[in-house]
Amino acid sequence: MIRVTRLGGEQYVINSELIETLEATPDTVIRLTTGKNVVVKESIDEIIDKIIQYKQKVFSQSIILNKDSGNGV
Repeated sequence: MIRVTRLGGEQYVINSELIETLEATPDTVIRLTTGKNVVVKESIDEIIDKIIQYKQKVFSQSIILNKDSGNGV
């Protein structure tokens, strides 16, 4: 999940796994696999950075959990 800001200023959380495309028109439009579009203040690069940070966090937690469970992964 990543946090983005709609043009009106309200915070919105999106499941990054559902992002199909990002487009700058000049506002950033996030198109989801559900067909819904969300227009946000963040740039495409900022959204990509948020996705990378989220995936790194999930991956690092997965490693910790697997290590603690004795799976050795």
